[in-house]
Amino acid sequence: MSFEDYRGIWVFIEIKNEKIAPVSLELLGAGRALADKRNSSLAGIVIGENITSYCPTLFEYGADRVYVYDHTIYSDYRTESYMKALLHCSQKYKPEVILYGATSTGKDLASAVATDLPTGLTADTTILDIEEDTGLLLASRPAFGGNIMATILCKKYRPQMATVRPKVMKALPPEKGRQGEIIEESIELKEEEIRTKVLKVVQEMKKNAGIDEADIIVAGGKGLVNKEGFQLIHLLAQALGGAVGASRDVVEAGWIDHHHQVGQTGLTVTPKIYFAIGISGAIQHIVGMQNSSLIIAINKEPDAPIFQSSHYGIVGDAFEIVPMLIEAFSEEVAQHV
Repeated sequence: MSFEDYRGIWVFIEIKNEKIAPVSLELLGAGRALADKRNSSLAGIVIGENITSYCPTLFEYGADRVYVYDHTIYSDYRTESYMKALLHCSQKYKPEVILYGATSTGKDLASAVATDLPTGLTADTTILDIEEDTGLLLASRPAFGGNIMATILCKKYRPQMATVRPKVMKALPPEKGRQGEIIEESIELKEEEIRTKVLKVVQEMKKNAGIDEADIIVAGGKGLVNKEGFQLIHLLAQALGGAVGASRDVVEAGWIDHHHQVGQTGLTVTPKIYFAIGISGAIQHIVGMQNSSLIIAINKEPDAPIFQSSHYGIVGDAFEIVPMLIEAFSEEVAQHV
């Protein structure tokens, strides 16, 4: 395999409910940094029906060109049809890197493409970098139960591929009017060749709707001792008009449902304000909230790792501090009602 033949950073653009998935725009931001470091181009690849209209937005968010596979056969996501399109495009244009969102669609497609190319795939990446001279992708993710960060390399194959969790990267501010190149592609593909048939699409009402979009999250950990003590988190969140988050230990203890869990095995969140109360700061929790605009930690252990990731830290007993915060915020809110 001649690595010199492979150039450029690609992002698979996921269209969901007739909108560009936010993670795809986030990956264009990350991909732009990788492409600039390599002095190469950034491309999006979008597959679907009636999708050319999304291209101007992709250019505004950093793409130099967009490869488009527009046909009725792609109206619904199916592994086989999307995989064949992406394989065709990759084998024709030979990108150096392909990034996917770590969504159900992105993870399914990436694993299928990696098997057929064949190449390596790093899943649930949280940090991306690239060696300027060699083009070697440095894809880092928590490993061994989240106790260490592992940087995974694909030294022998191209393209290098990774899935990246939503909200880990940041989208670039859109540059209005930015132009790019649209490359329309197609392959011979018949409906009878696709084994999967979509009979009906059912929209699920998610119980966790809101926490991953909340501006304020108050999260609690095992430092609150028990389920009764965890009620302080609910009260503070109510006073602030925020959402309730939790560490994995709290969820496993049965104090709150899993859809409140923040971290590697829960949700990745990026609120304006994140309160971490009684949370020690294990790496698997940090990766789920480290991109919050403002992180405030409360912990009675002065050496708790959470303080290393916080903008402000209060060393003290949560059962003394949180009631004072509830009272102060409640009074402040009442004055502005």
